[in-house]
Amino acid sequence: MATMQDVARLANVSLSTVSYALSDARPVSSRTKARIEAAMAELGFQRNAAARSLASRRSHVLALTYPAMQQGLGGTVSEFVASAAETASAHGYQLVLWPLGANQPGEIRDLAQQGQADGVLLMEVRLEDPRVEALRAAGVPFTMIGRTAQVADLSYVDIDFARTTEDAVAHLTGLGHERIAFLNHSAASRADGYAPTIRADEGYADAMRARGLSPESILCDEDPGAGRAAMAELLARDPRLTAVITMNEIATFGATVELQAQGRQIPRDFSVLSIVTSPGVGAMSNPPLTTMHAPGADLGRLGVEALLALLTVNELPAVDPVLLPCPLEPGGSTGPPPVPLTP
Repeated sequence: MATMQDVARLANVSLSTVSYALSDARPVSSRTKARIEAAMAELGFQRNAAARSLASRRSHVLALTYPAMQQGLGGTVSEFVASAAETASAHGYQLVLWPLGANQPGEIRDLAQQGQADGVLLMEVRLEDPRVEALRAAGVPFTMIGRTAQVADLSYVDIDFARTTEDAVAHLTGLGHERIAFLNHSAASRADGYAPTIRADEGYADAMRARGLSPESILCDEDPGAGRAAMAELLARDPRLTAVITMNEIATFGATVELQAQGRQIPRDFSVLSIVTSPGVGAMSNPPLTTMHAPGADLGRLGVEALLALLTVNELPAVDPVLLPCPLEPGGSTGPPPVPLTP
């Protein structure tokens, strides 16, 4: 039986273009659509009949799973949620928040099977995430905002952590820094297999070693006091540090307080680069932080579009997976190291 991949190959277009042509989730030119329709006719491709029959019984609700009760909605997550809600609304759907975490796969599966939502967007994805198998076994359509370790036949959009950490290290080494630490998410998140914590740490270490530099990372709770303690520990490990990359919005503020308490002026004496965040969050610091902007709005839009395409064609993956880097947003917290470094 022909698949969307077969149609895409014969029409010489991407898988996502075929999906958009079928779902109208995004505009496709009439010439491209004609090629796709011709390929479908030649291959005898038909949309899944079960998906068509279910369409009339849909709730037109999409569920976003995020443990908001425990973590709250920070500025960066709010960008994602607002974009996802706007995109869903533009396609005639409502976005609802299910404040459930990765350790509650049964609850998420049961809500979806009860018809509470047509599809699910999974956030806070772990490398081994029990929600994936629970939803897959139940036949519930879902898209991940993040990635598990194995992603074959899964629908996802995510941040490109390898590219982002490479760009972060490149920015600081380009200014002349060689002793650069990394302040990451919590030890609990790593123990849980939280994918961003692990992927960012690996990317940072790879970028440092590729330049012949020694990585120095620390895990830190999402708390200003923990950020102060983590920064103090990093400086105690290596008093010659001149820069830190942070991926922990709340702890970053504590880290900057500790630097100032130790008489290190930012950025004259020490540079701080906050990644996977937003300029709005960075603006709350003094001086405003140099950031690498998490593409929350793009991820929200693309995640909803991927899920809607999946609902339309009922085939995995319905669109090509997407990895987006975090672009650099200049602020006032990075600059050259105070003195030339020696080996």
